[in-house]
Amino acid sequence: MSFKHLIYIFLLLTIPAVGVSQTATISGKLKNAKNEPLENASISIIGSSKGVKSSPDGSYSLTIPANTNVTIGITYVGFKTIKKSFNLAPNQVEEFSPTMEIDVVNIGGFEVSEEGNRSTTMKKIDPNLLNSLANPSGSFEAILKTFPGVNSNNELSSQYSVRGGNFDENLVYVNDIEVYRPFLIRSGRQEGLSFINSNMVDNVSFSAGGFEAKYGDKMSSVLDVHYKEPDEFAGSGTLSLQGAELHVEGASKNHRFTHITGARFRSNQYVLQSLDTDGEYRPIFMDIQTYLTYDISEKWEIGFLGNVALNRYNFIPQNRQTEFGTINEALQLSVFFDGQEIDQFQTYFGAISNTFRPKENIELKFITSAFSSLEDESLDIEGAYRISELERDLGSDNFGEVKFDRGVGTFFDHARNRLDAAVLNLEHKGKIVKQRHTTFWGVKYQREMITDKLSEWAFVDSAGYFTPRPQDSIGYTNPAAQGEQLLELREVLKTDISLNSNRYNAYLQRSWQWEKDTVGYTFTLGGRVAYWDFNEDFLFSPRAGFSIKPNWKKDFLFRLSGGVYYQPPFYREMRDLDGIVNPDIKSQASYQAVLASDYNFKAWERPFKLTTEVYYKHMKNVIPYQIDNVRIRYFATNNANAYATGIDFKINGEFVKGVESWFSMSVMKTAEDLVDDFYFVDINSDGEEIVYGYTENDTPVETKRVEPGYIPRPTDQRFSFSLFFQDYIPKLPSFKMNISLHYATGLPFGPPQSRNRHEATLRIPPYRRVDLGFSYHAKSTEKQLKGKNPINTFNNIWISLEVFNLLQINNVISYVWIEDVTGRNYAVPNFLTSRQLNLKIHFDF
Repeated sequence: MSFKHLIYIFLLLTIPAVGVSQTATISGKLKNAKNEPLENASISIIGSSKGVKSSPDGSYSLTIPANTNVTIGITYVGFKTIKKSFNLAPNQVEEFSPTMEIDVVNIGGFEVSEEGNRSTTMKKIDPNLLNSLANPSGSFEAILKTFPGVNSNNELSSQYSVRGGNFDENLVYVNDIEVYRPFLIRSGRQEGLSFINSNMVDNVSFSAGGFEAKYGDKMSSVLDVHYKEPDEFAGSGTLSLQGAELHVEGASKNHRFTHITGARFRSNQYVLQSLDTDGEYRPIFMDIQTYLTYDISEKWEIGFLGNVALNRYNFIPQNRQTEFGTINEALQLSVFFDGQEIDQFQTYFGAISNTFRPKENIELKFITSAFSSLEDESLDIEGAYRISELERDLGSDNFGEVKFDRGVGTFFDHARNRLDAAVLNLEHKGKIVKQRHTTFWGVKYQREMITDKLSEWAFVDSAGYFTPRPQDSIGYTNPAAQGEQLLELREVLKTDISLNSNRYNAYLQRSWQWEKDTVGYTFTLGGRVAYWDFNEDFLFSPRAGFSIKPNWKKDFLFRLSGGVYYQPPFYREMRDLDGIVNPDIKSQASYQAVLASDYNFKAWERPFKLTTEVYYKHMKNVIPYQIDNVRIRYFATNNANAYATGIDFKINGEFVKGVESWFSMSVMKTAEDLVDDFYFVDINSDGEEIVYGYTENDTPVETKRVEPGYIPRPTDQRFSFSLFFQDYIPKLPSFKMNISLHYATGLPFGPPQSRNRHEATLRIPPYRRVDLGFSYHAKSTEKQLKGKNPINTFNNIWISLEVFNLLQINNVISYVWIEDVTGRNYAVPNFLTSRQLNLKIHFDF
């Protein structure tokens, strides 16, 4: 990207707010006849395209011009539209909290709006919850990790796996535009900021599988985020020990122009200091985003979404000391380092959208977007290590001290990697909303340009002997007769790849809603087609969903959804362990079925919801892979079949009056069968398999070929449980507390440098973590200080104290394998962060 382009982006990001005129405010809460809040209702000024959506508790606030006759309209699918006129004085606040009536004529007495939201796999998420969550990564995705079916064993990363999928199988949209994760990231500490800026978010939906055809071609999940279109000046900021955030939003006096801009700065240095490896951590992550809209006319809106992210990670390691093993074999790894790691990740993103609404029920959107990622990784680190056995005799004066050394050696890791990726998109989306059905369609062209230069190698020198150890010439009368020998490096990867390709896809989808004999039904049918000129692969993905709401006294809804979910390979899936791109790579396919129940009920006179989802996924043309921390290394061959099956539970509601909490639990199994994997074992005369070095009778009399069949996938996490709980002091509601708890069984892993997936028979210990947060609402609109105190400028001020990893549990993210001269490998755990405190101040104005 040229300097001129950066100047253009800078000018767009720094467009100031247009002048503000005198305004008034209409606010209130929307509810139905059951006194239940209505979320996501539309409240707008009639004759203008500007408006707001009601929040999960039904509340809304709409700014209107003062001293002017204004008519507002409140609409919600399945309910009668409400219209009311106002003429308010400057700064006047008028409360308007109507009860919305079911539109019996159009729908037939069935509360379609509420059930319509429940009838899809997409579930709404309150973006304001992030301010309550004690979150060491600071990413919006931390909320998802408390949901059923969503797993992450790394609090430093925003990546997550869903129902047995990996990090690359999740769709993420911001304002209908797909965004991407970095390519070269190895660990969560390098990752930087998530693309999603929570301060700018208006509404969010998430599906863990079985989603509709209007969403793209991935096998696991979809996260759909939309940014705000504000109607008045506002802003917020956050200061903490980990960084700072600031956002400003506003609109012109005629509400035709809106802007929202957010800037973030973050450094994980404070948290990273709790890791096993001591050294100088110098991470600097920053970004700036803006979303601008302008109404060219009442029917035509143009928008711009821009993002610039600059992330730099510099690490100078000094030493590491890790104790591991068992009571009977207590070991210690000590390492002294020399060298450093310098990584830079730069991301540029820009999108222009044109939205045309020829009629109230028709929307046509045209989107042009460009994404660019420039990633550099430079690594030269030498380590001198010692593996020691510790004294385990409780009666010894040297208990816990080094008893003797098992091995010493050095290793050297080198990397010079650079990847430049650019993705260009041209897209059209449309929808038509009618009384009983809604139609969606879209077409998209995508151009990908990737240049990848990798140079990685490593070696180990144990006790002065290079490993793998070459034979020497000692004892030869003629050393030259032995022949030339090569010193082999370990994990050599060199590649220089340029790849350009084009993708085309389209979708068509229609949803119907109807009622018969007081029973409500919804049915959604759609399909996607896709073509990729790299492998000339043409795909068709049919998808469908059906829901029924019986006329029972208890508020149940049942849903069945599924279809075919193809995932065309992106660059990572195409490159194998040796850095070679497979030209014959094919799309992975997942055939999914999801059966769900949704039960709304009341306990203690407060609302609750219990959801249960049972799913099965059969996958073909699967590309096997290995995971190390957050780095995924693919085999780049479609040589496996796989499945994932499980059940998810979630109960959420007001366990404490006025605040939402939830509990999630998942049971899941995923396995794969590589069609061409096998190995041989030797059998002795006793009919036993020989394990050389352990079996006494190690004379083979027979060799058998073994085909492993289905083996656990790297994401096979059998059980997980999460909770997010909020509470407050009844007589002092300004003091609040929240706690998040995660438990998940261990993931499979195997020996180092092994390309045999069936050898991954070991399990990482379970992931267990508790984060605790305390907050004090120090300033609110009701708490005005005396006089002209500058603090009155702020509407709200929250002061929070967060305790990360409250129980000081040493969670394992991966293993480093240390080898001695005999070739024996020791799996030394890489632990995640320990207990840390964070002080945070959040304010809005």
